[in-house]
Amino acid sequence: MSVPNPVQPPAQIAPYHPPPAYPPPQYRSSQGIDNRAVIALALAITGLVLGVVLGLPGLICGPIAYFMGRSAATRIEASGGAVGGRNLALFGWIFGIVATAVGAVVSLIWLVIYLYSISGPTP
Repeated sequence: MSVPNPVQPPAQIAPYHPPPAYPPPQYRSSQGIDNRAVIALALAITGLVLGVVLGLPGLICGPIAYFMGRSAATRIEASGGAVGGRNLALFGWIFGIVATAVGAVVSLIWLVIYLYSISGPTP
C-alpha cells in the first residue's frame, strides 16, 4: 500500500496586471438648475397665456422673461457646466419675445375696440 504525499504544491497566484495608462472618465455633477431660468420660463408662459386674453400682462411679463432668460443663459454658459437649465432659459427667452408681441397686438385690438365703442354717436 502506498502512503499519500503530505506536502502539497503551492497555490497558483494570479498574474499582476498594472492599472491602465489613461485616467478614468470624469463626470461633472450638476448642482442644479438656475433659478432665473425657471422664473423666466414661468413668467413667459404666464405672460403668453394672459396676454392672449388681456394683452397687458403679456406686455409686462414678456420683457421681464426675455431679460431674465437672457441673463440666465449667460450665467449658465459662464459656469462651465456647473449649473444646468440652459434650455429652460432659452425657452423663457423666446417665449418672452412671443408674449411681448402677442400682448402688444391684443392690447392694440382692445384699444381699437374701446375707442370705437366710445366714439359712437351720442343719443
